[in-house]
Amino acid sequence: MATTLTAQDVRTIALALPDSTEKPAWGMPTFRVGGKMFAALAEDDASVGVKCPKEERAELIAAEPAKFFMRAGHDDNYAWLRVRLAALDGPAELRAILVDSWLQAAPKRLAQAHPELGGASRPR
Repeated sequence: MATTLTAQDVRTIALALPDSTEKPAWGMPTFRVGGKMFAALAEDDASVGVKCPKEERAELIAAEPAKFFMRAGHDDNYAWLRVRLAALDGPAELRAILVDSWLQAAPKRLAQAHPELGGASRPR
């Protein structure tokens, strides 16, 4: 059985990414790179919001509705998706999701400087 991930796991992984910082916003911890938010913990610490292209959200939610969701009326207009921590397979899956979100927010030059994160190959 997979270990349940926590807000501290999100914090540890997010802050390990290059030039990442934590900044409170709306009473919640958010994680940023180059001044742009790439992750935000929910108020209950049970989920994390991450950047996700709008055109990919519906497919992800349809494929794994227990894992991915949108907060109706809040996420509709943003390239943002919510992830239930308890539904993830473990730290590696959480890291992959956070890295993908980081790559979408990071300045192009910074992302390209970290090919180990896929920054050299991700279309922008």
